[in-house]
Amino acid sequence: MTSQTAPKGTVPANLPAPVPTPDQIRRAPKVLLHDHLDGGLRPGTVVALAHESGYAELPETDPDKLGIWFREAADSGSLERYLETFRHTVGVMQTRDALVRVARECAEDLAEDGVVYAEVRYAPEQHLERGLTLEEVVEAVNEGFREGERLARENGHRIRVGALLTAMRHAARSLEIAELANRYRDSGVVGFDIAGAEAGHPPTRHLDAFEYLKRENNHFTIHAGEAFGLPSIWQALQWCGADRLGHGVRIIDDIEVRPDGSVRLGRLASYVRDKRIPLELCPSSNLQTGAAPSYAEHPIGLLRRLFFRATVNTDNRLMSHTTMSQEFEHLVDAFGYTLDDIQWFSVNAMKSAFIPFDERLAMINDVIKPGYAELKSEWLFQQTTPTSGSAGAEG
Repeated sequence: MTSQTAPKGTVPANLPAPVPTPDQIRRAPKVLLHDHLDGGLRPGTVVALAHESGYAELPETDPDKLGIWFREAADSGSLERYLETFRHTVGVMQTRDALVRVARECAEDLAEDGVVYAEVRYAPEQHLERGLTLEEVVEAVNEGFREGERLARENGHRIRVGALLTAMRHAARSLEIAELANRYRDSGVVGFDIAGAEAGHPPTRHLDAFEYLKRENNHFTIHAGEAFGLPSIWQALQWCGADRLGHGVRIIDDIEVRPDGSVRLGRLASYVRDKRIPLELCPSSNLQTGAAPSYAEHPIGLLRRLFFRATVNTDNRLMSHTTMSQEFEHLVDAFGYTLDDIQWFSVNAMKSAFIPFDERLAMINDVIKPGYAELKSEWLFQQTTPTSGSAGAEG
């Protein structure tokens, strides 16, 4: 008699892959590449820092009501209201102590949610209103991340956080910020980014910064293909040489799904897939900005099916009222994803991180894969009711 065994770490073929529970999703080791520091504050922290600094422009001073205000403003469909939310968070992040606290709590919150590696971005140039220098901003945020990592370990969680320094694409300090990122590349900063309104502010305006980073063998991602379409993606890749695409969701515009279900990729989409260029997809945020009408219609479903280097991210946890676990819960509901799918996205993200190859490989083999293997084996230990005659049935 031929023995039939399932592949290692999987449920036998005759059993349906279980839908992961919210608790399993939270415990699953997750990797986050696109998260804004000024978009992830706790509402209570915003209120406390406003009180400490004398910032008097908050629309609400009750933390619960303020959290609702942030979410409703982000959901309003008004770009003006959406941008106002960042005016308030950045407004209370203008001192060293405030930056340390926000970064520390960011690391703690992500670790509590099961994130084991995160790259969190922020724009140092936006935190100078009370006299801090660019260097002091970077050092304060790095200190906060290290404190958060330490406190997470004390609470039984493990996380590693790297910083991405962002330059604003409508400003003229990108080379200065790129040089800053390079100066701190061995002290917690893992790369560079540009962000801000895409329309009217093409990434090619910042070629000097990108050319400098390439000469320094440094890493950078570019916000592209979110609010603006394929030309933004093309410029980010072919003119600027981006390692990753921040969002990149509009690559779907270069993919045709025919009536018979077959798919044709345009040249840019083929290039992105062939070159394994990571897409930093942010489902909840994309719904707020109109890049997708619903989770079920989000391009991530097709991009995952076509094996693009897709990753799942939060973007702005406060404004989207989300976590990494909640992002995956939405995708599980929309596409029936299993723990295998969540692992696939997590490994994709870890492969695409801006830390050395050997460290990425160790995270995948020693943290991520064992974590999912343990979760996927839990069905073996579920309590079952014995049936009559079941004892000795394997004779």
